[in-house]
Amino acid sequence: MTDKPVTLAVIIGAHGVAGEVRLKLFGEGVESLKSYKGFDVAGRTLTLKSVRPGPNGAVARFAEIGDRSAAEALRGTELTVPRSALPELGEGEYYHADLIGLPCTSSTGEALGEIVAVENFGAGDIVEVQRPSVDDKPGKRFMAPMHVVTLSEDGAVIDAAFAE
Repeated sequence: MTDKPVTLAVIIGAHGVAGEVRLKLFGEGVESLKSYKGFDVAGRTLTLKSVRPGPNGAVARFAEIGDRSAAEALRGTELTVPRSALPELGEGEYYHADLIGLPCTSSTGEALGEIVAVENFGAGDIVEVQRPSVDDKPGKRFMAPMHVVTLSEDGAVIDAAFAE
């Protein structure tokens, strides 16, 4: 496991005039952000002073943001933490960030490519796999539901019936 940055939220705008920001959350919710004191933001650290539920996610105050102009300037900025800072997971659980880049093979042994995205449209996680490039043309992508994917240390094995 590498210690790559994992995005937990993104600043979507200012909230009020005192420098609070609105956040779109990608994790377990507002309470999960409270366990992190600081976030990496484009090479610098923002220190979390407070966070509460808000429109479209959460409203947060950071020690380094003092006014609305500074908050607006950070619109679109991702708040990340190192992968090692995330809580340990139970058996059968995974972080989406750990799946990105995993090599994939079919259950019959065919090399399929690598996982490039994990989506959830409401019925469970779906992995998106990018096939290898051929003759300088990008390989096609396909999706497979997570319930047909077996994860291991070496990568992911996808049921051949779902590998187009």
